[in-house]
Amino acid sequence: MLAGSHIFTKLLILAVLAFAIGAVAVAQSQGGDEGFDPDGSFWIYGKPPNEFEDFSGINLNAKHLRRLPAPGVDLTNGKNLRFKSLLVARNKFTFATVAIRGISYSFSGHFLKGGVFAAANLDQETPVLEGTLTKLKNGRKVAEAKLRFTYFGGT
Repeated sequence: MLAGSHIFTKLLILAVLAFAIGAVAVAQSQGGDEGFDPDGSFWIYGKPPNEFEDFSGINLNAKHLRRLPAPGVDLTNGKNLRFKSLLVARNKFTFATVAIRGISYSFSGHFLKGGVFAAANLDQETPVLEGTLTKLKNGRKVAEAKLRFTYFGGT
């Protein structure tokens, strides 16, 4: 009888380990932040609304790579608005920029996919980010739009 309970204990331990390994694999495949790296540039998918004609793109460059633009929001006039606040996670991406001549931007959204974007061979026709972009002038909202963005990983 003692030998039978020893075998049962081993089988129970193996079953618990198999379940735990399966649960970790499922959690990672469902978009956990493990292995998530969206560094690169994000451009508005399609034609930007008129209120955002001066908006060029969002640059994430956490590693400060020379092949990627400086972190922040680029404007069509060549100016870069640095991030004042920034949260980058798979399911929540938010930022606010500093103001230049009274103009600043904020964003609240999420990534549509996970993984390491630079290694994912993403095309510029498939949105990978969506959310609400807000333009402010002297701290007051002057434009807001729900937008989708495509990815560019630099050259």
